[in-house]
Amino acid sequence: MSDALLEVENLRVSFPSPRGERVEVVRGVSFRVGRERLGIVGESGSGKSITGRAILRLIRPPGRVTADRLAFRGRNLLDLSDTAMREVRGAGISMVMQDPKFSLNPVIRVGDQIAEALVTHERRPSREVRRRVIEMLQAVRIDDPERVARLYPHQLSGGMGQRVMIAMMLIARPDLLIADEPTSALDVSVQAQVLDIVDALVRDEGMGLIFISHDLDLVSSYCDRILVMHRGEIVEECAAGRLREARHPYTRGLLAAVPRLDDTREELPVLDRRAMGGT
Repeated sequence: MSDALLEVENLRVSFPSPRGERVEVVRGVSFRVGRERLGIVGESGSGKSITGRAILRLIRPPGRVTADRLAFRGRNLLDLSDTAMREVRGAGISMVMQDPKFSLNPVIRVGDQIAEALVTHERRPSREVRRRVIEMLQAVRIDDPERVARLYPHQLSGGMGQRVMIAMMLIARPDLLIADEPTSALDVSVQAQVLDIVDALVRDEGMGLIFISHDLDLVSSYCDRILVMHRGEIVEECAAGRLREARHPYTRGLLAAVPRLDDTREELPVLDRRAMGGT
């Protein structure tokens, strides 16, 4: 992919174990992302969220991140200083976390937090910043954005809080958005609304998207391409529309375990980890 925004080659993340040796939780992951929608799926513990955090250099010691290449728009992220990396976060790559109540500052008004995400990267008059904040809240389909901007995070519902997080991450107009389980804390009726907002904004701004999730149906609906992770490795890659044709035993096991409304099976199948070399 010659026009790749992000290039990841042989990414490895390890942590020390109680017995002293280091344990790799991401093992030789390689992929590229352009201005497209890439999904990363797998069970909890498969390494997908750690991969997203490693890209933004959010893994702190004693965690260790290495890669043959970890480049964003041609710049090796592992070579950047902390100051230079802070400039990349937000303006170049943004990340929406799973639950807004753990990401929003509880003692700062919503509008001020969104504004901070902009002024960190751009010098603008306060009136212009205020206008951009209101426009961004409108873009994520929040009614009465002037009122919401004055609220504190605890005054927001789960769905509204996640929309505020999306507004905060996109106000600086990054080239790449990493969405890590952005709807896992929301009920089903709100999930689709939030994902539709993300999808529309990504398309309108011509951004790249990495959508991290354990929900295969969601990823296949909103992405162009899918990577399947198992035990820290990518075991399969396919077009989202051809996910049902996947051949790897792990992917087939995940698909078989998804319940259906018209399902007549008395028991859902479980993964045969012996067939995948697992324990």
